[in-house]
Amino acid sequence: MERLGLIAGSGQFPIIVADEAKKQGLETIAIGFNKITSPDLQPHVNKLCWIDIGNFSKLIKEFKSEKINKAIMVGHVGHVNILREIRLDLRTLRLLKNMVNKKADSVLRAVADELEKEGIEILDSTTYLSSLLPPPGVMTKRKPTKKETKDIHFGFEIAKGIAGLDIGQTVVVKDKTVVAVEAMEGTDETIKRGGRIGGKGMVVVKVSKPQQDMRFDVPVIGLRTIECLKDAGATVMAIESGKTIFFDQEAVINEANKDKISLVSV
Repeated sequence: MERLGLIAGSGQFPIIVADEAKKQGLETIAIGFNKITSPDLQPHVNKLCWIDIGNFSKLIKEFKSEKINKAIMVGHVGHVNILREIRLDLRTLRLLKNMVNKKADSVLRAVADELEKEGIEILDSTTYLSSLLPPPGVMTKRKPTKKETKDIHFGFEIAKGIAGLDIGQTVVVKDKTVVAVEAMEGTDETIKRGGRIGGKGMVVVKVSKPQQDMRFDVPVIGLRTIECLKDAGATVMAIESGKTIFFDQEAVINEANKDKISLVSV
């Protein structure tokens, strides 16, 4: 049976990928990170090996011992986790030392390139999840107003700008004013901060990077996102069509409809 290596960050993303891979007849050998990856992943994979986030040598050793030549990187590993939890082995130290900067995209690309040097191909993180990439259109009963539509276009341009600098992928705007910009804290915390600053009636925009590497760090929204939107008083969320993974779509859209929040794929 063909085997797939799964490098698993936090959240439900790794579990969904493992289940989809199983449906396609693949055995899944997963690497989980201590204090980051959910233990709930265990029953969904054939084997789960736990490592510290900076132990790159052990990751490669495990995959090679399991004869893994294709792998996928899914789930969130935030900069905060890296700063607080990382325990570097010598190989990781050398990898980081040779990098021009330590932006999220730079680190992930370096890791992917290093794995491919070892004969382990890194697949697009959406390989098994094409049905979760919404096409363009309004997904809820309520459409954005003209004013909100202007904020979407304004926010989209700003979000693409910060994404291109590898700062974040989400902005919160109101009346063509930037209220909050995502950095290390992630989308949910950005939305919450936007709510505290801007109050009700905000528009949230989440995009991919201009040159998005689909192997990693693809934008994701789900049930936690809609809860944050509701709590913050946001009235619209716009995502980039074809490049944003949308988990639990039916449940999220139902919740959005209850609160008259407009969800748009642009």
